[in-house]
Amino acid sequence: MQGAPLVEIQNVLKSYKNAPRPAVNDLSLVIPKQSIFGLLGPNGAGKTTLISMLCGLFSPTNGKIITNGWDTAVDSKKIKQIIGVVPQEIALYPKLTAYENLLFLGHMYGIETDELKQRIKYNLEVLGLFEHKDQLIKTFSGGMKRRINLIAGLLHHPQLLILDEPTVGVDIQSKTAIINYLKKLNSEKGMTIFYTSHHLDEAEDFCSHIAIIDEGKLITEGSTKELIQNNGCNTIEEVYLKITGRKFRD
Repeated sequence: MQGAPLVEIQNVLKSYKNAPRPAVNDLSLVIPKQSIFGLLGPNGAGKTTLISMLCGLFSPTNGKIITNGWDTAVDSKKIKQIIGVVPQEIALYPKLTAYENLLFLGHMYGIETDELKQRIKYNLEVLGLFEHKDQLIKTFSGGMKRRINLIAGLLHHPQLLILDEPTVGVDIQSKTAIINYLKKLNSEKGMTIFYTSHHLDEAEDFCSHIAIIDEGKLITEGSTKELIQNNGCNTIEEVYLKITGRKFRD
């Protein structure tokens, strides 16, 4: 894998009390700077637990996660300043307008007011939402909420953007707008993106690198093209099914 690392996941294990097996089990990965890194896996594979540890919400049972040279178990406050998180759940206040939500969240990041207003305006315009800035979030469609949710995670210009199913349940227009904007942030701003999704065709188009995990363990990883070629497949979906099998996961 090319490029200097932004994140180093070193033999990480995470166990929960009374769980039959670790949620993450001796997992090691390197996320290069300026990459779009996709993490794929069935339900229960450990993706959400790994994201929670990357965000510093809790520490590994064993192993280390080093982000920008900082250990998440020791320097979580520093790490939180350079990461943006776009969760699968809509993390917005439904009874506030889109603009009020973003203004509130931007002030929480400590962004100076004039600069914050410029950033909000730019992002709303890019994602086709400026004319809706004074509408209450509860009146928005699913796709509009997803786009505002994305902006909320971007306002402080993070080095690492963590995306958990960023296009789930949205129309093709919103999906295209979101993916195209993320590609632009990566190519023009050098933003590193860590992405999870069950949309495998989207992941194939979007990600420069992909890791597939199952039952908390790393199964395979590499550049998207290498994974397809090395497994004798035509698509990432074929690779995924070949590696994880066709058994139902609930």
